[in-house]
Amino acid sequence: MAERWTRERRLEHTRSVLLDAAEEVFAEKGFTPATLDDIARTAGYTKGAIYKHFATKEDLFLAVSDRYWRRYFDNFAEVMASASRVGAHELDEIAERWRQLSIDRGADHAALGLEFTLYLLRNPDARERVAAKRAEVVDQLAKFINEGMTRLGASLLISPLTFAQALVATSDSVVLASQLDDIDLYRPVVEMYTSVIKLPD
Repeated sequence: MAERWTRERRLEHTRSVLLDAAEEVFAEKGFTPATLDDIARTAGYTKGAIYKHFATKEDLFLAVSDRYWRRYFDNFAEVMASASRVGAHELDEIAERWRQLSIDRGADHAALGLEFTLYLLRNPDARERVAAKRAEVVDQLAKFINEGMTRLGASLLISPLTFAQALVATSDSVVLASQLDDIDLYRPVVEMYTSVIKLPD
């Protein structure tokens, strides 16, 4: 007998398919040229399905970005779950996972983050519309960082919110510089990030 999906599961499935399609279309066309019609067509849904989940194209883009950060968080959390310290091994593994995640997404995706930032700078109305969602993404990262520090018995030399803001502000640039200039910044930047972590004596 076939499994019956609940309404919630169907909605979650539709949302996931829309995010996959949006990620693909944004990467192929760029944020501004990509249309909701393009995304709906790629997903195999109507544009109305998008509006059931996302109020605007900006909201959809931020949801794609948020999903990327959650993947990064999950990788980081997996490495740190069994760690009692942040040593060379942990730094290497975090850097490798970040590198692989970035390779899987490609430089186009990182460039999209910068393109979206430029779009918001040029469109104050859009910036105002998505300000709360952008802040929510950073707040979630700050909460994750704070929970991780508590588990390790560590503390930060800067506030978790500032640390989260720095991560979001610099991540795409690290990916682009590493791929476009054929240098590997992942490990040194991970080391720089973790330099603000004070471990227990």
